Amino acid sequence: MNHSHLRTVYGSGGPYATVYLEGRTPSADAETQLRLRWSELRDQLSESGAVESLLESIDAIILVDEPTEVHTDGRTIVANSQGVLLDEHWDAALGEGDSAHYGEAPELGAFLRQECRQFDVVLVIAGQDGAAVRELSVTPDRERIENEPVHVTGDNDEDINKPRRGAYSHNQIRRRVDEIIKDNARAVADFIDRLITDHAPDAVVLAGEVQGRTVVKAELSVRAEELLHEISEGGHDDDGAEEAIDVAIRTLVTRLAEEREAENSERLGESKAHGRAVEGRAEVEKAVERGAAAFLLLDDAEASAGEAEIVSAAILSSAEIGLSHDPMSDGIAAILRYDVASALAD
Repeated sequence: MNHSHLRTVYGSGGPYATVYLEGRTPSADAETQLRLRWSELRDQLSESGAVESLLESIDAIILVDEPTEVHTDGRTIVANSQGVLLDEHWDAALGEGDSAHYGEAPELGAFLRQECRQFDVVLVIAGQDGAAVRELSVTPDRERIENEPVHVTGDNDEDINKPRRGAYSHNQIRRRVDEIIKDNARAVADFIDRLITDHAPDAVVLAGEVQGRTVVKAELSVRAEELLHEISEGGHDDDGAEEAIDVAIRTLVTRLAEEREAENSERLGESKAHGRAVEGRAEVEKAVERGAAAFLLLDDAEASAGEAEIVSAAILSSAEIGLSHDPMSDGIAAILRYDVASALAD
């Protein structure tokens, strides 16, 4: 994945304080809990050499007037002498615990692993009256983040379920209803295309009743079809269906994450076969420092020794970051921009 958005963080210069606050269950004493949690981490950072002005900049992020969100959602924070450089939601559970680090490179391995497993999904819950469309950010093992749903329908405001009287024949009524349903489906398809253009999601998930899915699917563009994953779970007014949709999306994202890691491993194997990849800390570090790494692969579970510094150099040299489940020497590898002999030559 491309992490160029972090180049300003890595390019700001250390030393850096990196703070992970685990998401906790909402509670009446969230403010007290948060103060105690941060106090312990703050002391660790101070003992490691962090100056008071740096710690005060993090105070302003954590010790806010309404601390419940920080306590519940968790945070990843990176700061240096210039102030806070990164302030992102971390997770909403999972017992990974709070942690604090102080050093010449940000300790963003855990954050990057989460980003590499995160997929932006457009969820379309279709009906004959249009669709409820949501933008989600989903990982296999964390709570999903979502924007408010938008109900998309066509320009016609007629109720397709309203009885009609007068001179209309049954066939005329049926044709008119079909026109309205198709108009709604076109509006949904156009809306999805705009989201794809503006936000480049990883997947479009089509859910809802069969008739609604069918008519929307028929109107989708080629680029929407390329991202499409259809699930059989149904309507947006049923709590049971909502839970089923959530489970189906997590199952999909888990599979997509596994496929992404498998593709990374396959790419590494092919590059090694052609003399354009290295494994192990020493050779990877050398390649990254020389700007020869196009793609840095990290073990999907465990951080390797010296990883923070290697990741920093990789991102500053515009290398992409990915994960691999397959064993790698020292848990790290790099796919190179050119052959190994040229990349590592003294």
